[in-house]
Amino acid sequence: MSAPLTARLRAAGCVFAEEEAALLEAAASGAELERLVRRRIAGEPLEPLLGHVRFDGGRIRVVPGVFVPRRRSEALVHAAVRGLRPGSVVVDLCCGCGAIGLAIARRVPVELHAADVDPVATACAADNLAGTGTVHTGDLFDALPETLRGRVDVVVANTPYVPAAGIAGMPPEAREHEPRIALDGGTDGLDPARRVAAQVSRWLAPGGRVLIETSAAQAPALAASFEEAGLAPRRGRDPARDATWVDGTLLP
Repeated sequence: MSAPLTARLRAAGCVFAEEEAALLEAAASGAELERLVRRRIAGEPLEPLLGHVRFDGGRIRVVPGVFVPRRRSEALVHAAVRGLRPGSVVVDLCCGCGAIGLAIARRVPVELHAADVDPVATACAADNLAGTGTVHTGDLFDALPETLRGRVDVVVANTPYVPAAGIAGMPPEAREHEPRIALDGGTDGLDPARRVAAQVSRWLAPGGRVLIETSAAQAPALAASFEEAGLAPRRGRDPARDATWVDGTLLP
């Protein structure tokens, strides 16, 4: 890799300058490389510039304006696949580019449905899930076909969970280049997650589960919302990925 390129990226505040330089040089050369470097130095996220992100051992297409899946969400995948069987019905809500649903389907051949309110996200997800799942555009469960009611074995959701007042403190890569609708969880960060918990029982099959990513501080309140909605909650934690989620099973 080019030492001058690494130095430019490091000077711009890129913590993993050497790795980023190698990825950019592998993606382009000449004038196109310089264009990408300038955009990266200006603060654009690396992954949309490259056009992909590595997630759970696979490569996922991402485009500008779409939420970039974080490594911590891999823990949600691993928790969701426990107990799944071939042919199980899985719904990935707030799917973004479709990374979580695709990773689940790569591990277990399921009937996959993914939904997001943002048409830019669902267009990207449709590319990633072509031949693997069906993508729907709409607000949470409103996006899904009625034929799924009472049939879903697992709902997995990386709902927005940043408190609205906390968005200003996020890194510029996120707050300036990712859609606010994918970040803003309302006053305490749990508004979308509570909506999922309140509605999910109508969609789950008997004994079905819902898993929602959250923060360690928010997990107790989210677990309480699960209980109020008739779900038996269990909190999950993956220290290696700095991941927290709540897993709720539909009570009989």
